[in-house]
Amino acid sequence: MNAHAWLEARFTDLRPRAIAALTRQFRDLDLAEEVFAASCLRALKSWPENGLPKDPLAWLLTVARNAGRDIIRARSRSAVIANQPAGSHVPEDDYIEHLDNDGLRDDVLRLLFICCHPALSQQDQSALALKIVTGMNVDQIARAFLVKPKTMEQRITRAKRAVAQAQIPFETPDLTERSRRLKAVSLMLYLLFNEGWSASSGEVQIKTPLCEEAIRLARLLLNLFPGMSELMGLLALFLFQHARRSSRLDPQGQLVPPDQQDQALWDQKLITEAQTLLAKALRHATPGSFQVQAAIAGVHCAAGSKTDWPEIERLYAALYLLEPSPVIRLNQAAAASKVRGPEAGLQMLQPLEDELDNYRWFHSARAAFHLEMRNYKCAKAAYERALALEPTKAEREFLNRKISECEKNF
Repeated sequence: MNAHAWLEARFTDLRPRAIAALTRQFRDLDLAEEVFAASCLRALKSWPENGLPKDPLAWLLTVARNAGRDIIRARSRSAVIANQPAGSHVPEDDYIEHLDNDGLRDDVLRLLFICCHPALSQQDQSALALKIVTGMNVDQIARAFLVKPKTMEQRITRAKRAVAQAQIPFETPDLTERSRRLKAVSLMLYLLFNEGWSASSGEVQIKTPLCEEAIRLARLLLNLFPGMSELMGLLALFLFQHARRSSRLDPQGQLVPPDQQDQALWDQKLITEAQTLLAKALRHATPGSFQVQAAIAGVHCAAGSKTDWPEIERLYAALYLLEPSPVIRLNQAAAASKVRGPEAGLQMLQPLEDELDNYRWFHSARAAFHLEMRNYKCAKAAYERALALEPTKAEREFLNRKISECEKNF
C-alpha cells in the first residue's frame, strides 16, 4: 500500500469521531464534511513531509475547526457562531492533545441519534448515516441498498435538506426520544460494523477501527438500555464476527474461505463474551433479527472440525421469516448448497437475479455453485460479473484466481 493509500485508510478510521465532533461544534452536516475533507487534504501534504503527529485526530480537528471558522466568517456569521475573534487560528503544531474532556467519546452515538430523527424516513436515515459517519460514497451506498446511484444521491440530498429545514437540534435527545429511535440507531451500528467487517470497495478488506467503533458504541447503547434483548444480540453478533478477524486473510493479504480459516487465531475471550450475551438475550424469549444473526455467527464460531450447516440453514430460514430480504435468501442458499448440494443453491438463486444483479456477492455465490458442478464457462462468466462490480483488492485477487481456475478447465 503506497503512502497516500495508507493515509487515506487512516482518514477513514478517524472519520466517525472527527465528523461527529465537527457536527457538534458547527451544527451543520455539510460544513462538517467540507472542513474534514479540507483537513485531510492538508494532512496529505504535511504528514509525509513532517511525520505523523502524536495525535492525528486532534491535528485533523484543529485544522478542520480553523477552516470552519474561516468559512463561517466568510458567510458573515462569525460573531455568534465562530466564538473566536477574526484571525485567531490555533497553530497546527499546537493542536489539543487531550480530547476526552469535551465529550468526544459519545459524539458518534449522538450523531447517529440525530441522523435517526423521525422527520426522516428509515431509508433516508440509513443513507445519511452511512454518508456522514462512514464516508462511503454515493455509488457504494447505492450498491449496499440495491438501488441506482442517482436514487441514492437524491435520498441523501433530501435527508440533509430535511435536517436543515426541520431545524433538528444537534443535541442528544432525551431518554423517551432515544427509545423511539433505538431500532434505527441499532441498524446504523449494524451497517457501520458491516462496512468495517467487509469493505464495500477499495484497497482495504477489513477496516478494523470501524468494527471496534461499532462495538464500542453498541456497548454504550446497551448500557443505556440494559434490558433490550436485540441490543444484546447485536453486540453478540459483532463480537462473534470480530473474534475471527485474524483468520480471514492469509499473510499475503488474500481471502481465506471460512472453512479453511485457522481457528487457533480466533479470539476465544470475545467468543465467550458473545455466547454469554446471546444466552442472556434468548432467555428474554423475544426473538429478533440480530439475535438470529448472532446465533448463526455463534454456530460458525463453535464449528470445531465441522460446521453444522443444517443448523445454519434452519437459522437462515427463521431469519427470512423475520426479515424477508433477498440478501438473507442468498445466504440461505449458500447454506442450502452445503447441505443439499450446489444445485439446491442455484435453484434458490434464480428468483433473486433481478433484485441482486448489482450485488457482487450474488454473482460470486452463483459462480461458486457452477464451479462445484464443473460448469466452468458459467462459473467464469459469473466471476467476471462480480469482478465488474468494484470489489476490494483482496476480492479482486480471489476472483481472478477463480477465473484462471475456470479457464484451465475449458
